[in-house]
Amino acid sequence: MKIKKTARKPEPAAPQDGRSALQSALAEARQAAQQKGSPRAAAPRKDSPRKDSPQKKDSREKDSREKTAREQRAAGAPRGERPPRPARPGAAKPGGAAGQERGDDNHQPPGTQRLFFALKVPANLAGPIREAQRKLRGNWRNVNADQMHVTLAYLPAVPNDRVDDLKRLGVRLMQDLAPMQVHLRGTGYHPNEGSPRVWFVKVEAEGLTELAQALRDGIHELGLRTDDQPFKGHITLARKKGPAPRVPPLIFTQNWQAGGAVLYRSILRKTGPIYETASTFRFRAPLPTEPTAAPTTEPTSAEPSTTEPSTAPTTTSPAPQAAPDNQ
Repeated sequence: MKIKKTARKPEPAAPQDGRSALQSALAEARQAAQQKGSPRAAAPRKDSPRKDSPQKKDSREKDSREKTAREQRAAGAPRGERPPRPARPGAAKPGGAAGQERGDDNHQPPGTQRLFFALKVPANLAGPIREAQRKLRGNWRNVNADQMHVTLAYLPAVPNDRVDDLKRLGVRLMQDLAPMQVHLRGTGYHPNEGSPRVWFVKVEAEGLTELAQALRDGIHELGLRTDDQPFKGHITLARKKGPAPRVPPLIFTQNWQAGGAVLYRSILRKTGPIYETASTFRFRAPLPTEPTAAPTTEPTSAEPSTTEPSTAPTTTSPAPQAAPDNQ
């Protein structure tokens, strides 16, 4: 009896990864379901905001502050001294005037003028002052010689209809004054040498402080406002507009005879203030004269005198100078 041999069918090859076909199918199905049901990670947008550098952030904040300041000025709100950075404007200037007559606050109330009483500096002092200004370097802006003055009283906002009252006050207080001999002294910085904004030279004259106080008292009696800083006579030589080195102290020996004072009107421009003469006032009293020695008389004698009697020399005082002409 012969036994018929039948060939065995080959078993299907196992998957290379060791998993059965069923497991492979299930894995593929799960993967397909996950891809279909779960959202794909969103690719980053090209225009998505990126984190700015500190410099860009500071620039945006500065632009925002400037925009706010422009909107406030357009709405009529008073402009401050330049956004806080520890302190500014026209502040406690020497004598309450160094730089104040130029108006650090550019906002001027409607219907008012910025005025100040001052002594005009004569043109013959321009040479030595200009020589001192040449020593400045960096961001110093020189004051022109024809605009130099000694401020006596500063009025930031005078109604237009009150200017004549100030003219009458000036005449009343100054017509009985004698010309003043004004002396230049040493230079200084305001508000201090460490952080200067103004470079000035001090001035002194007999009766100058009393005149400044009388003017301020008279202005207050008129119901008008002045700066509240104590008077310190000076001439502003330059103003600082940015980083700049300081100049060592300088001493001036020049002087001049002031024959009057001026009421100035200050008009602000981008290039600096312009000063217009609103009125002038003469010091009309004569200069004081030194007492003249009386001639001596010899005792009389019986014998005739052989010498002529001597007379003491008389001195004449120079005529007072005229006040500065209108400009």
